[in-house]
Order: sequence, then C-alpha cells, then structure tokens
Amino acid sequence: MLQSIKIRDKGSPDSLDNKAFGVLVVEDVKLFAQTISMELERNGICCDVALCASEALALCQRNSYQAILLDHKLPDDDGIRLIPVLLGRQGKCSIIVMTAYETIQNAIQAIRQGADDYVIKETNIRPIIDRILEIRRRDMVRQAGAGWDEHRKDGLLGNSPAIIQVRRQIERVARRSETTILFTGETGVGKEVAARYLHKLSAPEGSPFISVDCVALPNSLVESLLFGHEKGAFTGADKMKNGVFYEAGQGTILLDEIGDMDLSLQGKLLRVLESRSFQRVGSVKEQAVKARVVAATNRDLMESVRQGRFRFDLYQRLSVFPVHISALRERGDDIPVLVKHFVEFFSSKMNIGLEPLSPEVLGRLLDYDYPGNVRELKNILERAVIMTESGRIELKHLPERMHRVYSDLGNSPGMIQSHAIDFIPGIDTMKTLEEKLIRRALNHTDGAKAEAAKLLGISRFQLLRRIQKYNILSLEDEEE
Repeated sequence: MLQSIKIRDKGSPDSLDNKAFGVLVVEDVKLFAQTISMELERNGICCDVALCASEALALCQRNSYQAILLDHKLPDDDGIRLIPVLLGRQGKCSIIVMTAYETIQNAIQAIRQGADDYVIKETNIRPIIDRILEIRRRDMVRQAGAGWDEHRKDGLLGNSPAIIQVRRQIERVARRSETTILFTGETGVGKEVAARYLHKLSAPEGSPFISVDCVALPNSLVESLLFGHEKGAFTGADKMKNGVFYEAGQGTILLDEIGDMDLSLQGKLLRVLESRSFQRVGSVKEQAVKARVVAATNRDLMESVRQGRFRFDLYQRLSVFPVHISALRERGDDIPVLVKHFVEFFSSKMNIGLEPLSPEVLGRLLDYDYPGNVRELKNILERAVIMTESGRIELKHLPERMHRVYSDLGNSPGMIQSHAIDFIPGIDTMKTLEEKLIRRALNHTDGAKAEAAKLLGISRFQLLRRIQKYNILSLEDEEE
C-alpha cells in the first residue's frame, strides 16, 4: 500500500500536470524527505515524496514532474538502476541522484544512465535546494526562449557552482538593457555563447545579434564598418552605408576580443558608449544607439592598461557588469554533462546510433585538461562520433594528445626538482610513478588537495580522480 506524501492525481485541480514546476523526492528517510519537500514548497515548487522505488514508479505513472531527487540507496531497489525506468515514464525530466557516499565511479554511472547531476546528502540541504531552483530557472528560460537553437547553449551547460553563477548573472542583468557587460575568460570557454544567451533573454524577438571581431578590424575602414559613412565621405564612398551600430537596431552588439582594439579607436568607442549616440563618417548628425553593447576578451585588461595598450576610462565603462567564465579544467564537474550533450547532439545530427560511453573513455575525457576549453571538447567529440565504426566510441577515436598517462602532471620544474622520484626497473610502470608523484605532493602539502593539485600542475578535480583511482588516503583522511 502506498504511503507517499501528498499524492496528486493528474485530473485533480492540484495536479502537477499543470504549468507549475513539480518535483518528486524519492528518499527512504522520511524526515529528510519531508524537510526537502517543505523547503521546496516554501520556494513555490509543488512537491511529492516517495519513500521507496515502487512508490516512485506509481507516482510517475500518475503525475508529470520536471525534476526528480533520487536517493542512491533505496530499500527495494538501487537508485541508479532506476534512472532509465523513471526517464522512460517521465520523458524529459531532470534527475538528481543523492548519496551519502561520494565516489567518481558512481557519479559516472549515474550520468551514463541519464542523470543530470550527483549530489552529496548533508545536514545542510541548501545545495540541493539551490540545484532544484537552478533547474526551475533553466526550465523557465527554456519556455521563454523555446525557439532558441539548443546547441547554442554549449558553453553554458553544466552544474558546477561557477557556471551556475554565470547563468544567474546573465539572467539578472538581462532586464537592464543599457548596462554594459564585459565577458572575460580563456579562448573557447563560451564567451560568445554567453552573449547570445543574454541577447535571447533581453532583446526584442527577431532583433539582430552582431559579433564584431576587433582583431580583424582594418584600421583604414574600422569607423565606416562600425558607424557607417555618408556618400563622398572618402575615396570610394560612392553611396551612403549604414554601420554596425545602426544595423543592430534594438539588438545586441558583441565587441569580441576588445583587448585587441586599436588605441586610436578606443576613445571614439568610449564617446559612443557614454553618449549613447554616434555619427556616420562624413556627417555631423547624431544617431541614437538603440542596441545593447557587450564586450568579450581573453586578455587581462588591467594589465593592458598598465602597459598603456588599453584606456583605463574605457575599461571602467565596459566593466560595469563583469562576467567571468572559468576554464573547463577548473570546473571538471561540468565535463560529464557536456560530454553527454555533445555526443547526443552529434549522433543525432549525423544519424548515428551510439552506445553509452565506457568508463575508460569517459575517464580519459575527465582526465584531460582542455587547453582549448569547451570548444576543444566539442571538436574532440565531433571527430570521435565521425570515427566510430561499431556504434561505440573507443579510446582509439580520441586524439593522440589525450593518451599521455601524465597529461601535464609534474611539469613544474620546482615539482621535478623538489620531488624527484626513484624509478625501479622491472617494478615501476607509468601508473606507479604517477601514484608516487601524487603521494609525494600530498605529503609535501600536508594533505591539502588544492595546493597539491597546483604543485602538480593539474586541476583539483583531476587530482581527486587520481586519488580515488589509486585509493590514496591523504594525511587528513588518515588522521580521521
């Protein structure tokens, strides 16, 4: 007999099949489940609770949910095994697996089965609540912009605190159309994707998004390209032409790689941003700027200011609302989500049926540090899908650079000199040497994983994967 809490029938006035955002909490500890349910409902989310797998399946037969919080260990089934069954009954639904025991292997398995995320159960339930609120926010944005090509969100997919913060910042500033935004981050992190996301949320439907590559702007024609010109304004100007600031209308202009803009143009751009108006070359008539102007750079603009290559007043004007997008190696938790998205996208686009990725392939993808960031990961997976022969992506389909055991482990000269390790012929292998190096680094930092990762030249996420791989206990773990 079902003992789940607050069951709603599909035909009832309080049904979760209406436009409300509905969540199913599948958790055998009743007090913990009720605590989550009450907090979600305080945030305006309809919530049901199931205390076992059979109750969850029965509720999914009667109701539709936008998200499911699923305990890993249930009294009558394994939560991870249950994921495809729930997805089969719910269709599009975000599943978050909750567990008291964090392991990389379980996280990988959950993602492979179709889960969106894998979170740790703690006394403080705030991270779980925030994750559901983020899914609701994403669902609302998706409904508001249903026509937006889904694959354009590449760089903003993920569940790491860093990328969630980026999405929240964009959604917060989208309502303020005249606020100038500066997107910063390494090449390939998704700065243009973020700008397009902002455009979709804030610009009138159908208005243009125009990206201007500041590196490629020819000095002789740059003013004409940006502001337009009158007939006869210069040799060859045989007719009047509108520039980017006019053609953008009420849309969005992205000044990409703004740090490479010529100094002679920076002052003119500052005047346009300050006055919200411009003049065509050869004209004295002021034209109003109606578009939102955003900028992006992979440079440290303050360093460019110190070197005299960038105007400080322009930097101040552009960075009214700075949004930094972290490198992919700094948010390794996003990699499984991005991998799943890209494999599904390219296999669908190429009409190729693929098996789920093996733990070996996914592990190699997780270990790599991606100097080219999300763009590089996307290109790697597009190539891998093309190269598949038997419906399965194998290690041989990944680029040669990903097959180095060490990646960049221990590349720091200081690391090599201070922590030289002995090689024992006939006993040591590349793997045992890697394990020794990690143990030395942890010992040197007294078990501080962030410091050890920095010393080794890898991300903290990559270090944690290797610690679990070799079953290494740090000093702090041993003391416990």
